[in-house]
Amino acid sequence: MDLRITSKNMELSDNIRDYVDKKAGRLDRYLRHIDEASLELTRASSRSAQDRHIAQLTVRVRGTILRAEETAADVFTAFDAVLDKMYRQIMRYKTSRRGRRRPQEEDLMPPIEEYEEEAGRQIVRTKRFLVLPMSEEEAAEQMELLGHDFFLFLNANTGDLNIIYRRRDGDYGLIEPELA
Repeated sequence: MDLRITSKNMELSDNIRDYVDKKAGRLDRYLRHIDEASLELTRASSRSAQDRHIAQLTVRVRGTILRAEETAADVFTAFDAVLDKMYRQIMRYKTSRRGRRRPQEEDLMPPIEEYEEEAGRQIVRTKRFLVLPMSEEEAAEQMELLGHDFFLFLNANTGDLNIIYRRRDGDYGLIEPELA
């Protein structure tokens, strides 16, 4: 597995890089066929010493994106915490995959491109991705794996763009837009 490491507002020393490579190399043992893995380490300007370092780990496997983010007082603790969270995501992913009967070729999603916008006060981040047809259940599964509260997808049954979201009561809601 090739892990791409980036850092923001901090120096990425050889000591940190070696530590991350050694620990993250174990992901292959738990999850085969990793297409892409990236780690972003950020030093935030926070008043709280507990939230100074942020580690975000993203893993793409067979079209599914697994993402975890943690904050801690130092970069090593943040990385260890995000790795533990990723292991839990992997276990959830593997158990949910056992029940699926869909061919692998249809599971593939194109790579996600993320763009950060600096202009404007309200839109601070733009994400672009290609959507493939999937069922409502698969969209809910993808949303849970990403840890998001909503997910935009192309409904395989209707051919329309839909949004699935988590309701306050824990159930899911589905938005089916209609053109005016």
